[in-house]
Amino acid sequence: MSAAKWRHAMSGRTADAGVPAPQAQPQRPASTSRLIDGAFLWPHLVLLAALLLYPWLADPFFIFQIGAQTLVLGLLALSLALLGGYGGMVTLSQMTVAGIAGYAVAIIGTAGATTQSINLGWPWWLAIPLAVLIGTFAATLIGMLAVRTEGIYTIMITLAIGVAFYYLAQQNYLLFNGFQGIQQVLPPILFGLDWRSPMPYYYLALALAILGYAGVTYIVRAPFGMALQGIRDNPRRMAALGFDVNLHRVAAHALGGVIASAAGVLFIYYNGRISSSTVSMGAMINVLIIAVLGGLRHPIGPFIGALVFVLLQNFAIDLIERERFNLVIGGVFLAIVLFSPDGLLGLWQRLRNIGGPRGKP
Repeated sequence: MSAAKWRHAMSGRTADAGVPAPQAQPQRPASTSRLIDGAFLWPHLVLLAALLLYPWLADPFFIFQIGAQTLVLGLLALSLALLGGYGGMVTLSQMTVAGIAGYAVAIIGTAGATTQSINLGWPWWLAIPLAVLIGTFAATLIGMLAVRTEGIYTIMITLAIGVAFYYLAQQNYLLFNGFQGIQQVLPPILFGLDWRSPMPYYYLALALAILGYAGVTYIVRAPFGMALQGIRDNPRRMAALGFDVNLHRVAAHALGGVIASAAGVLFIYYNGRISSSTVSMGAMINVLIIAVLGGLRHPIGPFIGALVFVLLQNFAIDLIERERFNLVIGGVFLAIVLFSPDGLLGLWQRLRNIGGPRGKP
């Protein structure tokens, strides 16, 4: 169903509920629509060109450690932005979902000979889709529990699930190999390329990041995404209009689970291993910090937050001791939230408004 048909249906529902239907807005001229589309398209094309050229201008450290890691963490935080920014459901379960998918691809696929846990050794073209499916299923189950709560209780129940999975992975040796984890989980050699080499891995992460960004951008403008945002703003009114609030929220958890699971597979290939520390409470909180740093209300926000996080993680050690990194990232987080609750994107928009023409918002 198109967005226009959905708005028409919404008008009918509001009339049936006794709520005055919104007045029809005059349509923009075709030239204005083309201008708006161009204003939206050109920055994306410029950014895409820069991202494609980046590996040819940077050394392997910046390609793999900075660029690829930013894309993977940004993709993971994007799943949280879909839930928190557009669904009003701030959770701490996204790293848990990514970890479940990562463990799944390590158990179902191939791992190093030193791993003592179960390893099925199935081919990658079967292991990766199954891992994403298992992670999505886990996200759906978590969503079915989390939607029964709201606000701080959603955070607490997803935190409890994440901590429970952390201790399960740490203490179970049959499946997860305990605290040592599963070693030497490497991507396949495909088309004669080692996909863990800096440049191939970067382009793989970039392709999935673009798919995730485009998917979320489409979803939030589709009827489902508009209904989800209405549920975020006023769930009681949306329920009165006939929308199944819990079903929309569970579906959002499932969609976020697909993104988080794909990021989890990328993450395990990035590290070449997975262990209980991958899904620790610190890792769960880092995903939340990344999403909030960039801004939850725009799909590009998590990638901006991931870039800031990765830069601080790699270069703050030149200024302070490694053990004090959490103090630095915490200070940056508090400063940004204090001056701009919408993250860096909100701060940038505020600066643009200050420097813009007088009288315009």
